[in-house]
Amino acid sequence: MNGFSGKRGVVRALLLLAVLGLLAACGVGQQPQQGGEQGGGEGPNKICMMPKLVGIPYFNAAEKGAREAARELDVDLVYDGPTEALAADQVEFIEQFIQQQCDAITVAANDPDALAPAMKKAKEAGIATGAWDADVAEDARDVFVNQATFQAIGYELVDVMAEQTGGRGKFLVVTGSLTAPNQNAWLKEMRERMRQKYPQMEIASVQPGEEDLQKGIDITKDYLRANPDTAGVFGITSVALPGAAEAVQQMGLEGEVAVTGLSTPNEMKPYVRSGVVEKFVLWNPVDLGYLAVYVANAQIEGTLPESGTFKAGRLGEVKMLAPDEVLLGPPLVFTRENIDEYDF
Repeated sequence: MNGFSGKRGVVRALLLLAVLGLLAACGVGQQPQQGGEQGGGEGPNKICMMPKLVGIPYFNAAEKGAREAARELDVDLVYDGPTEALAADQVEFIEQFIQQQCDAITVAANDPDALAPAMKKAKEAGIATGAWDADVAEDARDVFVNQATFQAIGYELVDVMAEQTGGRGKFLVVTGSLTAPNQNAWLKEMRERMRQKYPQMEIASVQPGEEDLQKGIDITKDYLRANPDTAGVFGITSVALPGAAEAVQQMGLEGEVAVTGLSTPNEMKPYVRSGVVEKFVLWNPVDLGYLAVYVANAQIEGTLPESGTFKAGRLGEVKMLAPDEVLLGPPLVFTRENIDEYDF
């Protein structure tokens, strides 16, 4: 290499460094910063949404509605959760969501207190926090999307059962988890309704089916064998109710032991048509998932009101029960006459 070529190479190198320095100063070629302020950065808002567990019809229906809303709002939706209704697994998912730098995290809690530390950590990271279907501790989230008031659900369940049992008798309740906040709130309202209006009705036992269909069947069968005077069974989760109904059907007790509770129409159609279940209660989980995404996006955008109503796409105006609570609406009662109108 001659001297001229060497000097030319040095000059080229210096020029290249100068150009790179200028581009860096202008921000060219740098990755956009993630996290920080809610809704900050480029691209669509990222909403991370967790059910109590994945793979059951109720939460599949909620996912359907959530994805519908995500398409309408042009947001990036991550819908994921554990395969079992375990709070510890939910905590791990929240930690993952934080690492994924979500703009909003909204959860259906299996345990309100167990999830609280992780949700508080998300808030501290500048992430909008919420709950839907089942709340977390109030100081661990910004807003709760309530499917129906606890009183409305609890009262409706008892009224439906009272119609079939003459407003008297002892009852088994099959729940999902003894720590599930929504189920415990419904139980409280059910007992209050009985105390006020049906003093001859009594919840004799509450047993957790752990969102396992076979366990719900077994629990119901064992209890009815041990307590043949039981007037009816409440199944207050989407898995517990078909489990209770299947148990009563297998035991040939339809017409003798009343069954009602909360579940999806598609799960319950066989039991309604066979007469094992006359009526049961729920809301529309497709609409619930849809609303949860609209609320989370409004949190990110800073457009969620503290009172009055909130416009949520095809749902129209939904009510703000409180500055930190949005209400989907009243519960639905499904019967043989209307059940075929619903497909979820």
